[in-house]
Amino acid sequence: MFYTYSEIKRPGTMELLFSDSAKKELENLPKEMRAAFLKHLERIEAAPPRKHLKHGIPCHVEKVTRQARIIYNISGDRIYILHCFSTHKEYEHWYKACK
Repeated sequence: MFYTYSEIKRPGTMELLFSDSAKKELENLPKEMRAAFLKHLERIEAAPPRKHLKHGIPCHVEKVTRQARIIYNISGDRIYILHCFSTHKEYEHWYKACK
């Protein structure tokens, strides 16, 4: 199940849809960290960078801080936010499981 980022889609932007896990991870972040994630989500919405993960993993990654990452997929004019990892340890655990 995916949830929208906002009810109003701005012209020229893509629609953000959140997975259950990404929504839960974002809600559980501290206030300062959540603000950093939201800032990056707005950037992704306006002009998504297309940095793929290695080893044929069909996802994109956005570096939020030195340790925090957003994992997403792009399909048409929609961006599916899959995970919002606050620590590199969480990200590495997920990444190794996907290899």
